[in-house]
Amino acid sequence: MSFLPEPHFSRTVVLVIAALLNVHLGSSPALERRGSSEPHGPDRQLAKAATPSKEPAATKPIPAPVEEMRDAILAATRSGRIEDLQVPLDWNELKPDIAATAVDDPIAYWKKTSGDGEGREILAVLANILEMRPAELPLGKDLENNTVYVWPYLAEAKLDALTPAEQVDLLRLVSPEKAKAMRTAKKWTWWRLSIGADGTWHSFRKEE
Repeated sequence: MSFLPEPHFSRTVVLVIAALLNVHLGSSPALERRGSSEPHGPDRQLAKAATPSKEPAATKPIPAPVEEMRDAILAATRSGRIEDLQVPLDWNELKPDIAATAVDDPIAYWKKTSGDGEGREILAVLANILEMRPAELPLGKDLENNTVYVWPYLAEAKLDALTPAEQVDLLRLVSPEKAKAMRTAKKWTWWRLSIGADGTWHSFRKEE
């Protein structure tokens, strides 16, 4: 009687032993490469390019009354009608400071001083500066109204020490010649808008 294993049984044993040896000795080089956590060659360059850059920390949210006033002014800029600024103007107990001398009718004044005669240049200025972040000035002793928000933040920045990104913001607002002159003089000489923490629209004037 023969005790030799059946051929099918022998092949099965051999395959099992080979699999056990493979696990014990480690995976194949091909599997190690696919499972590597560090990409190589072009893959490494693509991985670096896909890595998101760190964004600058976001500024803290502005108070709701300030946001409401800002939104009301922006709504007028989007309508294209200077008359729509009457809404945020009416929210104020007093008219905002808009000129060196007192102005009874801000809408008429803005139409008169706007380059197009309809006030749309003024609306464009408002839209551009209010799309930027504001500067925060600690003014007043009232705990609930001790901050004034100024647009654009560049109006309160050190113009001779702007970062490249801040220089781009400045060039979004004024010509390169105007930007260079302001940076050289270290003085803001363009439009400036301020809103108090309680939502009061304090001013909107072109600084000289």
